[in-house]
Amino acid sequence: MTETLDQFDRSILDIVQRDCQLKAEAIADRVGLSASAVQRRLKRMREEKVITAEIALVDRKVAGNPMTFIAGMEIERENYDALAKFRLWADKQDHIQQVYYVTGSVDLIAIITAQDVGQYDEITATIMAHNPQIKRIHTNVVLKDVKLGLFVPVEG
Repeated sequence: MTETLDQFDRSILDIVQRDCQLKAEAIADRVGLSASAVQRRLKRMREEKVITAEIALVDRKVAGNPMTFIAGMEIERENYDALAKFRLWADKQDHIQQVYYVTGSVDLIAIITAQDVGQYDEITATIMAHNPQIKRIHTNVVLKDVKLGLFVPVEG
C-alpha cells in the first residue's frame, strides 16, 4: 500500500498518528496543502484502510488497570486451527490488548492489562478454560513502562 502514498500522505500520516484531533486546517499549514486536499487524502486513506482506527489512549492507572502482563502462550502442535479460534475469542476480551503470533519458544505473545495479579490469574484461567488448545502460559510482569506507543514510521 505504501507505493500509493506520496510525500504529502506520509507527512499527514506522521502528523495524525501523533494527534488525530488536529483539524485539517492545522495539518494543511504543516504540509503545504489546502484543508480540503488534506480532508480528501484522509478520507481516501481511511477508505483504503491505511488508517485503520483513530482511538483515545487511556491511562491504565486512572482506568483501574495499572498492571501489564506479557503472556507467552504455547499451542498444541497438532491443532493448526487453534490460532484462528484463539484470535476470534481474544478479539472479544478487553483485557487482552494485543496478540502476536511469533517464532521462538512460545507461539503467541499477548499483552494483558489487569487491576492486580489476582485478576490476571482469573484472566489466564479464563483463557485456558475457553482455549484448551493452549497448553501453557509463561508470564512476565511489566515493572515499569519504558516506552508505550503504536506509532508506525511511514517510510518513503
